Amino acid sequence: MCIMKYKDNFQLISFKTNNGSLIAAFKPAEKEIWKEHSATENIRPEKLKDGWEYMPWGFDNQVPYEILDKIEADETINTCMQHNIKNCYAAGLEYIIPEDADQEIANSVRDFCMFNDLSEYYLGVCTDMKFWQFAVTVVTLNRAGNKIASICRKQAMYCRFSPDNGGRRYVYYGQWRDSKKPDPKDVQRYIMLDPEDPFTDLKEIMKANEGKKKIGETQFAIVTRMPTPDNTYYPIPYYASLFKGKWYDIKQLIALGKYSKLKNAAPLKYIITISPEYWEEQFEQAGITDDADQKGDFVNKRKTEIIDFLTGAENSGRAIFSGAYIDPNTGKAVPHIQITNLEKDKEGGDWATDNVEVMTLMCFVMGVHPNLVGAVPGKSQTNNSGSDKRELYMIVQLLNKPTHDLLKRPHQLVCYINGWKGVHAECQIMQLTTLDEHKDVKPAGDNGQSKEEE
Repeated sequence: MCIMKYKDNFQLISFKTNNGSLIAAFKPAEKEIWKEHSATENIRPEKLKDGWEYMPWGFDNQVPYEILDKIEADETINTCMQHNIKNCYAAGLEYIIPEDADQEIANSVRDFCMFNDLSEYYLGVCTDMKFWQFAVTVVTLNRAGNKIASICRKQAMYCRFSPDNGGRRYVYYGQWRDSKKPDPKDVQRYIMLDPEDPFTDLKEIMKANEGKKKIGETQFAIVTRMPTPDNTYYPIPYYASLFKGKWYDIKQLIALGKYSKLKNAAPLKYIITISPEYWEEQFEQAGITDDADQKGDFVNKRKTEIIDFLTGAENSGRAIFSGAYIDPNTGKAVPHIQITNLEKDKEGGDWATDNVEVMTLMCFVMGVHPNLVGAVPGKSQTNNSGSDKRELYMIVQLLNKPTHDLLKRPHQLVCYINGWKGVHAECQIMQLTTLDEHKDVKPAGDNGQSKEEE
């Protein structure tokens, strides 16, 4: 028996049989992601230190990192995500100063744009909105406490929110990966401005500091959230359907099968999924305690027995039985062992058509036309004309208007607090031109109207 490691905790196991070499893959059962409650309890606040409580992002507080690992492991989803982020960024964020603006205001705006990296900031919040459907912006007051001096982005996947108990809320920023409770000394806490009216909230805080030699808090968090049908603290993105369904797993299995065939000159025939509860029951029945070596030998022996059962000629037509547990959320029985035969209908292990189908579906879920990211899926391999692609690109740009409107909110606050009358932030899009205009692109406003037309 030869054991090889593959990504996502797959184990490729090679056995010599009477009919030649057989490759099977064992993988652990998938747990549900974005699980905010069980049949008996909801997620509860966790305590960092006295007066500091936060709501975990999922039961194990690891949801964003698990999702990021899955996105990075799939070429199609990763490319679509990059495409959506860059389209959301478009021509970038710009502070528009009217021609008749006061010179002092104009100079103040230019200084603000000079000392704040708005390009990196804006690309960052576009990334967070597309990945997690919310973004966190932190504004910092000047020493006098009467103006906003800087604006920056805090990566959403490292942010956690305090419980909504009717009082002041906070945003905690720290290293939560692989740890439910980081050291409080390494966690930054920011006052969260009222999501419904951050303008009045910050004005009242600044008014309370007037006349004081030493002002209180100087940094405040603004949470920009995309409204979604069902979320308590952390939005569930629409692309979650990719992971809640089976198509993501199908694409991973296809890639694993092709990898096995090329690597080992033998097609992958079976995917065997074993629940952790199965091994716990087996260890208990066999009287095996915490000895790691005994558990390892027992697991390998049981895997060999399963493979022998699948390949033995005398077992033809027989069935394998395993225990099951009842999912408390669905009430359905989930078998401890599930066996998938990959070569049942695919002679030679060729899944090219299926792979195209899955890629097309993933592009559909991500809201990306495959032609715009360089792929032309489908059996006919047809392509779109330049005019069609230009229109598709413009449609994608215009569909980002709701996101742009939400992302302008923190900058409306900056203009309001700093007293920049007439100044406003604009998320411009880039409009592709036709050949007769003798240029590739031209800037357009939020509504897609070109500057020349304005």
